[in-house]
Amino acid sequence: MDYLKFLEGVHATLAPSAYLEIGVRFGASLALAKAPSIGIDPAYELRKAVCDDAALFRETSDAYFARSDPLAPLGGARPDLAFIDGMHLVEYALRDFVNVERHSRWSTVVVFDDVLPRRPVEAARERRTKAWAGDVYKLVEIFRRHRPDLLCIQVDTSPTGVLLVLGLDPESRTLAERHERIAEKAALPDPQDVPRELIERRAALEPQAVLDASFWETLREARAGGVARADGAKALRKAVRDDFGRRVSRRPLRAALPLPV
Repeated sequence: MDYLKFLEGVHATLAPSAYLEIGVRFGASLALAKAPSIGIDPAYELRKAVCDDAALFRETSDAYFARSDPLAPLGGARPDLAFIDGMHLVEYALRDFVNVERHSRWSTVVVFDDVLPRRPVEAARERRTKAWAGDVYKLVEIFRRHRPDLLCIQVDTSPTGVLLVLGLDPESRTLAERHERIAEKAALPDPQDVPRELIERRAALEPQAVLDASFWETLREARAGGVARADGAKALRKAVRDDFGRRVSRRPLRAALPLPV
């Protein structure tokens, strides 16, 4: 399944009341949103019509989140869904997540594009291919090591996979405090040593199976009922476990990255 088709399914299943996107480019993914939206991209060039409630900002995500009130375009509402497809370098993608998580609900779903390169050359930090994932794939291991409270679901979409991150903690400062150390260790020169299990997508789930899973209902109910994270995250983890069992694991990948503990 193409990643845009999968995203369309996520919008339909989650029915977000507010949406945030980093990396608008031609607007193909932003056009899927039916709710009030924020789109951030320093060089977007829309080729698709987006909803009337979409607020577009031609600036970097760092500049945007430095604003005094980044949620003002949403009337102060926190997004229920965020799509991160900005700079394809691990340190930028990690910082985008830190900023998005801080302005989200615990029940917000964050989707990263380009986490499953098909060949090591697609994972190069310097672009050499038409379909370019960069080294965003390293987030899978970073989250496992530094934020084991998060649920990370790899999805086998074309061309270069997506990652769902669930069970956010807007109060967490772990990644913000460790960002510089993590980035220093993770931003390695090319060629990149991509774990074989990522190239082969051994842990990636079939897109339709993810869209049909029960955890979406858990998230919708938590949002509607104002369920606190302490209870809601536990119910979410159980739902994901019931849906996929051991296929969603927090076990680290082989030690391909010398990341700080």
